[in-house]
Amino acid sequence: MAILFDEQKHIFHLQSRDTSYVIQIVEGGYPVNLYWGKRVRSSRLEYLLGLTDRPSFSPTTDLEHTQLMLDTLPLEYPAYGNSDFRSPAYQAQLADGSTITDLRFVSHNIYAGKPGLNGLPAVYAEEGDGAQTLELTLTDKLSGLTVVLSYTVFEAYNVITRSAKLTNGGTSDLKLQRALSMSLDLPHDKYEMLQLSGAWARERHLFRRKLVPGMQSIESNRGASSHSQNPFIALLGEGADEDHGEAYGINLVYSGSFTAGVEVSPYHTSRVFIGINPFDFSWLLQPGESFQTPEAVLTHSSEGLGGMSRSFHQLYRSRLSRGVHRDASRPILINNWEATYFDFNADKIEAIAKAGSELGLELFVLDDGWFGKRDNDRSSLGDWFVDKKKLPNGMDDLASRVNKLDMQFGLWFEPEMISPDSDLYRAHPDWCLHVEGRRRTQARNQLILDLSRADVREYIVETVSSVLASANITYVKWDMNRNMTEIGSALLPAERQRETAHRYMLGLYEVMERITSAFPQILFESCSGGGGRFDPGMLYYMPQTWTSDNTDAVSRLKIQYGTSLVYPISSMGSHVSAVPNHQVGRITPLETRGDVALSGNFGYELDLTELKDEEKEVIKKQVAFYKEVRHLVQFGDFYRLISPFESNDTAWMFVSEDKSEALAVFVTVLAEANAPVGRFRLKGLDPQRDYVLEETGETFGGDELLFAGLPRPKLHGDYASKTYRFRAVQ
Repeated sequence: MAILFDEQKHIFHLQSRDTSYVIQIVEGGYPVNLYWGKRVRSSRLEYLLGLTDRPSFSPTTDLEHTQLMLDTLPLEYPAYGNSDFRSPAYQAQLADGSTITDLRFVSHNIYAGKPGLNGLPAVYAEEGDGAQTLELTLTDKLSGLTVVLSYTVFEAYNVITRSAKLTNGGTSDLKLQRALSMSLDLPHDKYEMLQLSGAWARERHLFRRKLVPGMQSIESNRGASSHSQNPFIALLGEGADEDHGEAYGINLVYSGSFTAGVEVSPYHTSRVFIGINPFDFSWLLQPGESFQTPEAVLTHSSEGLGGMSRSFHQLYRSRLSRGVHRDASRPILINNWEATYFDFNADKIEAIAKAGSELGLELFVLDDGWFGKRDNDRSSLGDWFVDKKKLPNGMDDLASRVNKLDMQFGLWFEPEMISPDSDLYRAHPDWCLHVEGRRRTQARNQLILDLSRADVREYIVETVSSVLASANITYVKWDMNRNMTEIGSALLPAERQRETAHRYMLGLYEVMERITSAFPQILFESCSGGGGRFDPGMLYYMPQTWTSDNTDAVSRLKIQYGTSLVYPISSMGSHVSAVPNHQVGRITPLETRGDVALSGNFGYELDLTELKDEEKEVIKKQVAFYKEVRHLVQFGDFYRLISPFESNDTAWMFVSEDKSEALAVFVTVLAEANAPVGRFRLKGLDPQRDYVLEETGETFGGDELLFAGLPRPKLHGDYASKTYRFRAVQ
């Protein structure tokens, strides 16, 4: 069984494939965490609680059990104000204005499978996963507040998911001021905290720091998970690296403002938490109403960051992504954005598509500028009808012309936005997020539609669906190019205004669910100025995300390396663009641009009609090569070999599930005179098998490649790269 219950000791033992997570209900009815780590057989771990007397500044809640102090217990969903001085998982303001609650255990339920979360994205279970769910029901008797803590464990996957549902079971209104998805107390503070941080065009860079007493946290208050921070943190045990040591990873399945962090107590325990950012958040619960938190995904690895990443990858590829595209190979595309920007017509688009078809590409994507009067970024968002000046015969005609070239046709949208210079805004100026009487701050000359409103959601679904039904469209790039300001809704009453940002996210998820369900044949890719909303919430609706607006191959080394820490390669859009690069001005070899981009969902963003003959030949070879290794790249096991954050070199590799095939990529940023040779080791291969290097025909033992390695390649010039393709000897 995945969940064991010791009725005598009141202990719940959750066992995933390689992990144990053990909870005990202690005296007074408080759920505490006894253990989270590598899988163990026994459930009787109550001795780990290690209760002891403390000074009066850690008060006791039970005079008969003086060692039972909430301030030192490893609580599963702590409150504030009743003697635990650490940060709480939740806080509720009651009708009398107080914020004191005291949740006590009432009952539990264990059942097979995993329920969905109403209105929210979440990991799901399929038959054969061995999934089981534990629900712990806690109640504050005085207020009637009830919280159901939900835990799902998978025997087939090395993860545990957590969420909380808070219900007002009393007779008076209460207002939630904080409602995190999970909180967990670990027994010591000898960890480093790892986070993925950055900015537009340099997303998800790695930062590590040792824990110190007090609070260390990350957050977004932008109304999106953001370029600046990703809704993920990891705690790394002493000496943990890519392949060794303990790594605890926690990721939030949510796309809005979030908080995540660790608080180290005076007794050097570590409270780790993640959930909706309580800043500028509240939620009114009238009697009988409930609030469901987003889901947190937890994984423990005893094989360092690499093991943690592969657990996330395996789960998100197969139990977060959905639909026909989940397990299907993704097409090689050409996007016209950096080739034309807003300046194009049907003939220019057809010419680029024709050039792409001749090079072996499979999908043409028409980016921004095809609708309304969109000749620049100052107008027309929200006016989702075809610009007949650019496309006089409509979208169906253009899609047909592209299809006749044996190319699929895709389209760019930004459905969540509205331009002040648009027919939609002139008709409905109250449809944007705004606060009456305040300035409506613009970013990229646009405002944000208020998706908390049913009429706005209906408009988006109807207009986008109308376009998608008008032509043979098989791909959509769903963009979002600004963050929230003046967060308010014209329809919500004053006491619910601080619900607006979360209601927006619930509205967005509803819109995405309706549209993606209505058009299951379409491959949707999410985007937010690149990777500004690269999170599990988006991957539930759209199986891939545009990783960054920065397409420079060297910049992408760090961006893609960092992204791979949590998110599978099949979720990353990665394209070859023109040089000098439009974001940083760097000139890199076409071969290197191809090697970096092929390590994701491959494509091109440049004017193919202006290529030289020798460049076309290089691209033909890149496309043919990617078609051969596509399934390996998109669905194989991923291993990081050399970090760009620690070296002038970067290397990574893909290994098929049966270990019969592998592809490694090596990139050097700056050339060095008289450089040392050095070696680099491969990973993930079968040490008992022999492998042929296809480029040379040489045969190597898997053990040689794993333990002795290969000589560092002799590359010439800056920004050089090399690929290695191996097949197991049959």
